[in-house]
Amino acid sequence: MKAAIIGYGKMGHEIENILKERGHEVALIIDINNTEALDAEHLKDIDVALEFSAPDTAYHNIRTCIETGTAIVSGTTGWTSRLAELQQLCREKGSAMFYASNYCLGVNLLFQLNKQLSAMIEQLGANYNVEIEEVHHTQKKDAPSGTAITLAEGVIDNLSSKEEWVNYAPGIDKATNRIDNPSEAKDSQLVVRSVREGMVPGIHAVTFESEDDIICLKHTIKNRRALALGAVVAAEFLCGKTGVYSMDDLMKQTK
Repeated sequence: MKAAIIGYGKMGHEIENILKERGHEVALIIDINNTEALDAEHLKDIDVALEFSAPDTAYHNIRTCIETGTAIVSGTTGWTSRLAELQQLCREKGSAMFYASNYCLGVNLLFQLNKQLSAMIEQLGANYNVEIEEVHHTQKKDAPSGTAITLAEGVIDNLSSKEEWVNYAPGIDKATNRIDNPSEAKDSQLVVRSVREGMVPGIHAVTFESEDDIICLKHTIKNRRALALGAVVAAEFLCGKTGVYSMDDLMKQTK
């Protein structure tokens, strides 16, 4: 597989290492110093591009790949209000796109458990409040994380008591749906708390609390390699395909 890496930060370097370990060729690397090289000429021989850049550049990067017919795997978060637009463009162009907010297998198991638990609580009519907390390293400037948003959507889709999520993110400039204090949240709002500290790769916890007990689903990622490996496996899965895919599709293949 001939791969391009778009975004050559820590994740980009991890992806490069794993691509080479698995026998693939890294034929193109796009970083802030050569963004003009992301064009049809440089992408013409690329089988799959792996895009892990920044929220303000992801849309352009992905659209360019779709329009040039280059299969694209993206994990950049903080821009996904326009994701559906690019997925539709991908279908129209007959291109291939794979998007996930988190490529770690353990996190994707957490997504499934979170939806199932929410649905079971709904069926029982049990009275649980839900909160989500995500903790990441201080270099992650956006909030909440894409993983936390996916978890929040999983709750909202399956638990009728929650209609929308709001973000409590003290000290984080680039926060979405911000509230200044969790006590401001309505009963129908799910509070997502965002914390930035140290070099934490990622901790996500979904807590269901009633008057009588607490249920907590928690995942801690130990290193970026787990994310990079999942992205490379997704690229291998996407290679030669057309259409729009997610981690759900990749996990179905393993059944």
